[in-house]
Amino acid sequence: MGIWDKLRGELVDIVEWLDDTRDTIVWRFPRYENEIKYGAKLIVREGQAAAFVNQGALADVFKPGTYTLQTSNLPVLSTLQGWKYGFESPFKSEVYFVNTRPFTDQKWGTKNPIMLRDAEFGPVRLRAFGTFAFHVSDPAAFLRQVVSTSGVFTVELLQDQLRDMISARFADALGQSKIPALDLAGNYDQVGKALTGKMIADFEPYGIQVMNLLVENVSLPPEVEAAIDKRSSMGVIGNLQAYTQYQTANAIPDAAKNPGGLAGAGLGVAVGYNMASQLAGAVNAGPANVQQSPPPLPGSVSYYVGINGQQLGPLDASALHEKVTAGQLTRDTLVWKAGMASWLAAGQVQELTTFFGAVPPPLPPQK
Repeated sequence: MGIWDKLRGELVDIVEWLDDTRDTIVWRFPRYENEIKYGAKLIVREGQAAAFVNQGALADVFKPGTYTLQTSNLPVLSTLQGWKYGFESPFKSEVYFVNTRPFTDQKWGTKNPIMLRDAEFGPVRLRAFGTFAFHVSDPAAFLRQVVSTSGVFTVELLQDQLRDMISARFADALGQSKIPALDLAGNYDQVGKALTGKMIADFEPYGIQVMNLLVENVSLPPEVEAAIDKRSSMGVIGNLQAYTQYQTANAIPDAAKNPGGLAGAGLGVAVGYNMASQLAGAVNAGPANVQQSPPPLPGSVSYYVGINGQQLGPLDASALHEKVTAGQLTRDTLVWKAGMASWLAAGQVQELTTFFGAVPPPLPPQK
């Protein structure tokens, strides 16, 4: 075997990349002095592209498939190296493999809050985060604009730039959408699609395409969220008196176990019910600038009555008794006091039944 045959045997005869990572975008094929055999096999697998670089100039780019490296399928490289009539000797060229598969589950988020004018809250500061996927759509442009001479180029080296560009475009998309802050949760899809459309022109010169960009959450400042939570809590409670009654009823079994027993629980129920009635009356009474009657003394009976189409009151126990004695207040007369949901006939109010028990029945008809 001659010296030339020995050297030929030491040169590369199969050029391929078996990627054992999940985050490598570009990998340069290693070889001694960049020498490749004439007629060597180039294997480009699905999700890959192979690019030949001659003295810093990008030459031929190969899609998935198996190729025999000859002058016929290396037209650009043959021109750069001045091969006019073909060759059989080894040739020098750098080979870069580019991973074109999608890189999924990439995170993005706003580094600083975005200041916006909201229709309901006025000026607000919003933060957002989500996920996206990207892939190399143009290997030649990616090698020229991003990779340069790097032998290995990973997702980590590109993540910060992608996140910054997405965050900047997100602020534009959110401001132009004019969607109220409280309605954003139902429009994440719309914002994500608008954002993806804006990103196409930004990434195209780099040979990158962003896809499946999702907005997972848009949040208000903690103090604003706390205020919204309080407002929601009041809406959930609704009827304050009914809520107090429910809480009191739940407390009775525990109160019975205490030294005060149910006697103490009864006092708590009375106080709680009275406070709830007063609060409910204050809430239902109307604006604060409307003059209102003071609440009745604790323990006293005080009702409004409807007599002859007119509202009288509030009347205490003595005045109510006089109306009953005079025949103006009967069991069918409508009455109301703070805490009642609506007007009721006096005979249906347990607290007023004692007034009618003291009134003698009507005289029987005379014969």
